[in-house]
This record gives sequence, C-alpha cells and structure tokens, in this order.
Amino acid sequence: MPIDGEPVCGHTSGFTPLVEAKNLAEALRIKKCYIKDDSVNHPTLSFKDRVVAVALSKAKEFGFKTVACASTGNLANSVAAHSRYSGFDCYVFVPYDLETSKILSSLIYGVNLVAVEGNYDEVNRLCAEIAMNFPWAFVNVNIRPYYAEGSKTYGFEIAEQLGFRAPKNIVIPAASGSLVTKIYKGLMEFYQLGLISEFKTKFFIAQAQGCAPIVNAFKENSSIIKPVKPKTIAKSIAIGNPADGVYALEIVKKTGGYAEAVTDEEIIEGIKLLAETKGIFTETAGGVTVAVTKKLIEKGIIPREEEVVISITGNGLKTQEAV
Repeated sequence: MPIDGEPVCGHTSGFTPLVEAKNLAEALRIKKCYIKDDSVNHPTLSFKDRVVAVALSKAKEFGFKTVACASTGNLANSVAAHSRYSGFDCYVFVPYDLETSKILSSLIYGVNLVAVEGNYDEVNRLCAEIAMNFPWAFVNVNIRPYYAEGSKTYGFEIAEQLGFRAPKNIVIPAASGSLVTKIYKGLMEFYQLGLISEFKTKFFIAQAQGCAPIVNAFKENSSIIKPVKPKTIAKSIAIGNPADGVYALEIVKKTGGYAEAVTDEEIIEGIKLLAETKGIFTETAGGVTVAVTKKLIEKGIIPREEEVVISITGNGLKTQEAV
C-alpha cells in the first residue's frame, strides 16, 4: 500500500471470508462457486473499509485535518467511522434520496452529513468544487489515487485464500469502475512478483439496467462511456458518469470477459437467492452480481464446468427497503 508510515485506521479491516457456496452452485448448475464476502468487513460492513483505511492514513501523512467524500452510502459510512478513530473532522455528501439506514449509519458517528438534491454525479461535481476551495482531503477526489489502491487487497485476498492462485472467472459490481481495475492490478502484482504462477482470470462487470453506462459501451463495442441518469434500486452502484469506466471496460475486453446488466426485479431475486442458498444477506450491489452471474451462466458466457468468484461488496441490513 502507498503509505509511508503506520496506518492510522483500518487495523481490523479486510481479510473477509472467501467461502465456497455449494448450494448456490447447485442452484446455478455450475461446478464450483465462491463468494468473496465483504458484507462482514469491519467496521461498516462494506468493501469501502479497505479503501478508506489507505486514504485516511495518507491524509494524515499529508497533514490534512478534515476528511470528506461524495458517496452513495457505503463510502460515507466508512469515512465517518474511520474519521472518528483517526481524529479527523469529517464531512460526507450524499444524494438526498439515499436509503434511510445508510444516512443513519453515517450520522451515528456525529459527523457533518450534507444531503444534496441531485444524483451522485451532481454530488461529486459539488465536491470537486469544494475540494478546490477548502483544504480538505476528499477521499474520492483529491486523494483518490491512494483511496483506490486500497481495493487491491480484495484481489490479494482472493488469490491467497485460493491457495495462491488466480480464479478462472470473477464477477464484480461496477459503479465508478475502480474496483474492477484494482482487483486486476492486485492479481497482476501477485503474478509479477511470482506469488501466483499464472493469471488468466476473465473479468465480468455487473451493473443495474437503470444505471449501466459501462455495459452499454461494451455492448455497443464503443470505447466511449456515455453518461446516464441513474434510475435503479441499486443506489450503491448508481454512478451515471463512471470515473474509471473506460479502464474497467478495457480490462473486461482484454481478459475475454463480458459486461451485463439486470433489472431491479432480477436484483431482488439475486439478493433472495444468495440468502436462501448461502445465508448471506447482501445489499443491492450484491444482488446485481448474483443476478448477472446467473444470466451469464444461462447464456453460456461463463461455462458451467468452470469456477466463478462472485464479489459481494456490502451488507443487506443497510438496504432492507429494497426488498
């Protein structure tokens, strides 16, 4: 990780379970299925605890006193929690129509929460302007390169938990596209270091039909990501103008993967299927990855005789309204 000293937070984040989901594999009629389960990440039950640990540690090294973020919920929760532990003042900016439980899960830490009347992309534009005028560390604006590196640990852990090898297929939810790029980077670094002997993983992007700019570009065989206005229950990945979309798309293409989207109804069925077969209650982003995995298997894009890792990035207790 790109920090010079000791981390100031995130000491108990990461190393979440990679579990074989035999009942789910049977339901999907495939040979083997694994769940990388960040719904139990500490302390705020999403993969964002990984990225915030790196971002706030770097913010402390740079001498910032205040941290902030634009968020669809999970990042706000994580920045709020980690800021209390690390001794920062904190401001989190979210869309006004965010799920109530995610708003409460930030306010409980006693931080400054600003609800903006607009979608995530409008919130993000506002935060970019604030970052130009205030000496604040916006984890996903002015210190984004450090924040993004935290996602590599998701890839590192999958390889280690599989006995130091890369999986055959991995399905990843895409909002900004950053997680896709950093899982790829993490596995590539392990390969270059000789910690895994080969790296032939196929990367699959999962999005909701109501906000699928990367999927749209893939299916149009275009390198241009056209922004969309989000309209989906999967608010945690509802980014209509993804900052890393073009790079995520490039990874899907060069690894021989695919990009697919699912309806809100399919998302809910995905949440229920994972709960009923593995006992894991995921939020809407996880419902997207499960539903997309099912769709890709049914289309024959992911062969039934091959293993697949499904990325579960957040906890369903935060988005109970969706179901």
